[in-house]
Parts: sequence; C-alpha cells; structure tokens
Amino acid sequence: MFSKNKKLKTYYFSALALAIPIIIAQLGHTLVQTSDTMIIGHFLGKISLAASSLAHSVFMMVLVFGLGIAYGLTPLIAQASGKNNKEEIAKLLSNSIWINLACSILLFCGVYYGSMFMMQHADQDPLVVEEAKPYLLVLSISIFPLMIFSAFKQFAEGLGFTKQAMRITIWGNVLNVILAIIFVKGMFGIEPMGIAGVGIATLTDRILMMVVMVLYVLKSKHFQPYISKFNFFSIQKELIKSILKLGTPVAFQYFFEVSAFAGASLIAGKISALDQAAHNVAITLASMTYMIGLGISGATTIKVGNSLGKENYPRLKTFAKVSYHIILVYTICTAIFFAVFNYPLASLMTKDMDVVALAAQLLIIAGIFQLFDGTQVIGLGILRGMGDVNIPTLITLLAYWGIGLPSGYYMGVNLGLGIQGVWYGLTFALLTSSLLLYLRYRVMIKKKLAIT
Repeated sequence: MFSKNKKLKTYYFSALALAIPIIIAQLGHTLVQTSDTMIIGHFLGKISLAASSLAHSVFMMVLVFGLGIAYGLTPLIAQASGKNNKEEIAKLLSNSIWINLACSILLFCGVYYGSMFMMQHADQDPLVVEEAKPYLLVLSISIFPLMIFSAFKQFAEGLGFTKQAMRITIWGNVLNVILAIIFVKGMFGIEPMGIAGVGIATLTDRILMMVVMVLYVLKSKHFQPYISKFNFFSIQKELIKSILKLGTPVAFQYFFEVSAFAGASLIAGKISALDQAAHNVAITLASMTYMIGLGISGATTIKVGNSLGKENYPRLKTFAKVSYHIILVYTICTAIFFAVFNYPLASLMTKDMDVVALAAQLLIIAGIFQLFDGTQVIGLGILRGMGDVNIPTLITLLAYWGIGLPSGYYMGVNLGLGIQGVWYGLTFALLTSSLLLYLRYRVMIKKKLAIT
C-alpha cells in the first residue's frame, strides 16, 4: 500500500510540475483582459467598462476559436514524442504555422466585418457600441502575432518544455500594464488615448511575445534535433488534416463555451449597462481561475497523449485520476475564496460601488460553478489527449447553447432575475458538460483497457 501511495504521489508531482508553467502562460491571456479591465474601470468609468465588456465578449469568441486550432498541435506532438518520431514533429510545426497564418486572416475578417455588424444590431447602448469599435479593431489586429506565438508555444509544450512560454507571458503582461497606463492617461508627452490606448498596449505586447517565442524555439539547443529537420515550406495535406481534425473540434469546444458567456454579456446589455459592467467584472475574475484549470487540463492532455503514444493505458488512467483530484481540491478552494472575499475582489476592478455590489453577488454564484467549470475542462483535456474530440464538441454545444443560454435568458429576462438569473443558466451548462464529459471518459478508457 505504501509503495502504491508513493508511486501515486510521483504522478501528482509530475502533473503539477508540467502544469504550473502552463497555468502561468494560460493566465497571460486572461491577465491581459484583467489588467485592461482594472485600468479602464479606475481611469475611464462605467461606459468604457461596459464597452470593454462588449468588445472582449465579441473578441474572445474569435480568439478562443483560433487558440483551439493551435491547441490541436499539442496532443499530436506529445504522441509523436512518445514514438520518438523527430521528423514528424518538425513537419507538424511547419504545417501548424501555415494553418495559424491562414486562420489569423479568417479570424481578423470575422472580427472586423461580422462583429461590427453584430454590435450594431444587438440592442446595445449606442454610447457603449461607439466606444467599443476602435478598441475591438486594435484587438483584432493582435490576432496575427498571437496565433504565431501559439504555434511555437504549443510545439514547445507538446515536448514538455513549458517554462519559457511562462516567462515570456509574465514579462509581456508587465509591459502591457505599463504601456496601457501610459497610453490611457497620456504620459511622457503622449496624448490620452482612452480605451483605444489599452488595445494598442495589448497589440504591442503580443508582437514582442511572438518575436521572443519564435527566437527561443529556433535557437534553443533543446529543439535542435527537431529544428534541424524543420522546413518552413514543408506543407503536407495529411498533416494539415491531422492537425485540423483535432484542432477544429477543440476550437468549437472553446467557441461554444466562450460564446455562451459572450451571449450572457449581450443579454446583460439588454437588461442594463450596470448589469453588463458587473458581468464584466465578475467574469474577468472567474476567467482567471478558469485559466488555472485550463493549464492543468493542458498538462493532462500532454501526459495522456504521451501515454497513448506509448500505448501505456494504465499510466493514462492514473494521470486522468490524478488530474481530477487536483482540480477538485483547487476549485473547492477558489469557491471558498470567492464567497469570502467577493466584495474586496470586485472593488479591485472598479470604483463604481453600484457595479461592485452587483458583481459581488455574481461572485457568490461563480464560487458555485467553479467546481463544475474545473471538472469539465479536465474532462476535455483527457479526451483531447486520447484523440477523442467530436463527441465532446457535441456535449459542449448541448450544454452551453441547448441548456445554458436559453435557461439563463428565461431566468434573467422573463423571470426578472437580472444578470444573476443569466449566471444560474451558465451554472446549469457547466454542470451538464462536466457530468457528460466524465461519462464519455469512462466509456473511452474501458475500451482502451479492454484492448490490452
């Protein structure tokens, strides 16, 4: 028994060692939004805060779709690494870069044309829409460097090298905060730019992060066995299909979830600017804890994918179990934290006490859905590592768009519960997704173990 517990402890340490750098890198995407929200909330006011909520809601739908495409590379790299196939790993990187470049163009056009139209016809406050437009345009341009950064980041993480992306993300976020304050307030002779200045700071940050990450992968001795076989123009249809076969469903999984929260923001805007601003504050804080869960999920995908490549199914099952244990402990802690410190947390984001009061109520609900949000993202990570992405995509569609948004709209608007009712609907969605994904994993692991 002691030997078994000691071996299980090794799995915990191994999973956490891989997960922590990924968590910090994943937090980078949300910390950009969090710092932007804090700066806007403290320096620009309620209308600007609602505008940033609207812009982020639209932009995040596009962003996570692109990141989902990029994430399709990681399990393939992990599986190829398990087989020690260096040539395939190099080819996967070059094809992923081309996919991400093409995806960037499509996503930018989607934001620039589709989002502008949607904001104009979504029954939003005209003042909020007018202020959101320039901010959203600059954010959409930042898709290009972010997608190239993601291609090299997912390549490195698929091979188990996660710390450099973490370091780049930390310094990038420090730079983003400094530049955003300078541009918003108008310091060092620069004219105050308002909310557009926050977008320009984010764009600058992402360009520099891309440059540093690319140089790291191309120059580091860790990747020379793969880069020596790397050919940028080595485009292979079969590899493109393999990446897209995994990446596209993952992209839709993220899209269905984030678009549901974006839909919640639009419903909040239909209720009032106050509800929309409070939603932005609460969802920004909840997104930070979600990104930690997403980092654990990313590590799980790598460990599961590597185990699958080695055809070591008992090891795969153990890493899945360990990941569920870690996320349960973490989400219980965050639920308690949100419940106890709801007012101080909301106060960090804005000085408007009406927004603080409503956002604090939402954080109580966020504390409840932390548990389901964490377990569902782990379920997705396990299944991605196993190469099972189509059924989980249908599960997310059912949970968020079949249950979450309709029930949230009914409770929030029809029953008059306001933004709290909308969040109750999101909680039902996360519960549904969590249970169904766990059941899907149990079915898949039984099949794998039956083979052996």
